[in-house]
Formats: sequence, C-alpha cells, structure tokens
Amino acid sequence: MSLGTSGAAGEVTLGVEHVPEQDPPRAWVGGLTLANLAVFAGLYGPIQVLIALQALEIAPDSKEYVVGLVTAAGAVAATLGNPLAGALSDRTRSRFGRRWPWVLGGSVVAVLGLVTLSQTASVALMVVGWVVTQLGLNAIYAGITASVADQVPVRRRGEVGGWLGMAQTLGLVLGTAVAVMAGGVTAGYLACAGLALVLVVPFLLGRRDLRLVGAVPAFRLGAFLARFWVSPRTHPDFGWAWLTRWLVNLGNAIGTLYLLFYLQDAVGLADPAAGVLTLVGVYALCVVATAVLSGRWSDRVGRRKPFVALSAVLSGLGAGVLALSQTWPGAIVGAAIFGVAYGVFLSVDFALVTQVLPSSGDAARDLGVINIAAALPQVVAPVLAAPLVAAFASVNAGYAALYALSAAVSILGGVLVGRIRGVR
Repeated sequence: MSLGTSGAAGEVTLGVEHVPEQDPPRAWVGGLTLANLAVFAGLYGPIQVLIALQALEIAPDSKEYVVGLVTAAGAVAATLGNPLAGALSDRTRSRFGRRWPWVLGGSVVAVLGLVTLSQTASVALMVVGWVVTQLGLNAIYAGITASVADQVPVRRRGEVGGWLGMAQTLGLVLGTAVAVMAGGVTAGYLACAGLALVLVVPFLLGRRDLRLVGAVPAFRLGAFLARFWVSPRTHPDFGWAWLTRWLVNLGNAIGTLYLLFYLQDAVGLADPAAGVLTLVGVYALCVVATAVLSGRWSDRVGRRKPFVALSAVLSGLGAGVLALSQTWPGAIVGAAIFGVAYGVFLSVDFALVTQVLPSSGDAARDLGVINIAAALPQVVAPVLAAPLVAAFASVNAGYAALYALSAAVSILGGVLVGRIRGVR
C-alpha cells in the first residue's frame, strides 16, 4: 500500500500485517511531535511541581504519602487506560482514521481532569482529577505511538523516536516551567490544560491516518481482554523488551518521585521548586543533544541493543551521583548524566520495541501493553520509595538509599536487554 502526501494515509484491515514503506511527510512528523509534547507537558507539570505543592497546602505533615497516593492512582489509570485505548483504536471505524478520534477525545478528557485538579482542596478530588487526566493523556499517547508503527518504516523509526523523545523532554521543561511560573497551583493546572488542548491541533488538522476497512469481529469482552496477554514463551523478545523498559522506567520513577523534597530536605535549597526547574533545564538540554542524534546513529548502523544497554547503565550512574553527593553541584551533574542517558533510551528503545511487536495489525494494543512498562513503575515507585526514605531517615540516609535503589534497578535493565535475540 502506498502512502499519500496529505490527508488520510490509506487503509488497513484488523489483524492483517501492514508494513509501511514510504516516509511520512515532515509536516505530519511535526504534528505528531507537538501532540507528544502536549502529553508530557500535561503530565510533568503536575508530577514535577503542582501535585507536590498542592500536597503541601492540603496535608503538609503527610505530603510524601499524599504525593505517593495521587501519583500511584494516576499510574494505575495509565497502566489500564493506555492499552485499553490502544486496543479500542485498533477496532475504531471513522472517516478520519483509527487513531485520530482517540487523540481528540483524549485531549478533551485530559483538560477536564486538569481543570478539576485546579479547583480542589481535598486529597480525594486530587486523586479523581489526576486519574481522569491520566486517562485522557494516555489515550492521546496510545494514538501517537500506534501511528508510528502504522506509518513510519523501520529504517526511520530511530529518528522519529528521537523527535518524540525530544518532545517528551521539552514537555517536561515546558510543563515544569509553566507550573512554576504560572503564579500558583490553580493557574498552573489551567495553563497545563491549555497546552494539552492547543498542542494537539496541528496533528488533528493533518488528518493523516489509516482507515479501518473489512470485517471486524463482533465485540466480546472475554475475548477482547484475553488478547492483552502476550505470552513471553511465544514472543520472548517482546517479553524481554517489556521487562527492560519496566526496569529502566522504574529506576527513573524512583529517582524523580521526590525530587522536590530531595532538594528541600537533603540538599537544603531555600527554593526547591526553582531548583527543580533548573535541574529539568539541564536534563532537557542533554536529552535534546542526544535523542535525535542517537536515533539517527542507531538507524544508520542498524543496531538498537548497545544503545539501550548503554543508556540504562548511564541512568544508574546518574542516580549514583545523586545518592553519594547530596549537594547542589552534585544534583546538576546527576541531572546531566540522566539527560544523556534518557535521550538515548527514549529514541532507540522506542524503535526497538516497534520491531518486536507480535502483530502490526494490532500495533496499538501491543504498544499499549509495552507502555504498561512505562506506567506501572509510577505505581510501584511510591510503594518502594516512601517506606525506604522513612526507614533510613533516622540516620539521614533516606535519599541515599532511594537513589542507590534507582541505580541498581536501571543497571539491571541494561544487562537484560542482551536477552533480546531478534533485534541487533
């Protein structure tokens, strides 16, 4: 099937292999990148700053547990919502395509969740608002990632993964900057809502998507849910890719969950929110410097695993710096190493996982299952982090223990990527 240069890209049949051969237009890649920027600006503004500040206002004596509760609830929603939205988009008939309606609907739902967060002063409504926000953002993300598998040839996926990785990092910077500079928790949430809505518009206006044609089996809930299980025995590369991504993301989740509190309590910064913004800027510069470059390099040499393994080891090194040097200069160095590592990981690991999917015809479902490996750590991290910090607090080693765990988990992920056999 040939791809057009504008409008809908073509047609696809559910469950049938589809191998894109022609490069998509640059404008489409640009719209895809901005939509990814919308997702992560809406995600990281609250995670990095707003949820923590809101927890300080509502429950200052139990702020760590409130942050853990809210972020864990949102992560559960992301863990379930991403593969569900992806699988339903695989079955969606629309004259605009399969993914387009989910990107539009997801942006509207995310805005509703962020507006709810802006108007609440209770922990219960914080949980509700963040769950709704995560469901919306993950519907967008499911449509974006599946569109890459639908329309980008394998030879270009490292580069496109680099652009998406860059957007993720710029979303971190943009969301954090808006949250810090908006002038308060309420204004910060509303500004993030505006970004989540406006930045998806170029992708929606492009209206380039694959339309579903042919017979679609009748919907049966049991059969639908059963298809989310991908046997690691039948598809071992998919299983190892999932585990590798889960470990690296768990290491990052553990390392970033209490960053504001780390700067406040361990480093001793007078303005920890401004410190978070500075570290995010350093981190982002390093990601931007490595994401597209490493993705193109991976495309050129035709290898993925060495890049992913190196990035995981570097993530462990960055966490080790934060564990051993609880100073402001040490935090900057750690952020820079994390940035280099994650820039490589975001672009090349994304390309790697698109090459181990069991079926291109069910790409959104399978990518949704893979994306659980990015969302689930947000559930596990608070469960591990809060007790660990508390257990070592009496000897002032809570954050050292936290970042040591982050380092160990990340490095293990780098070791296990070698078990993937079908990708070089």
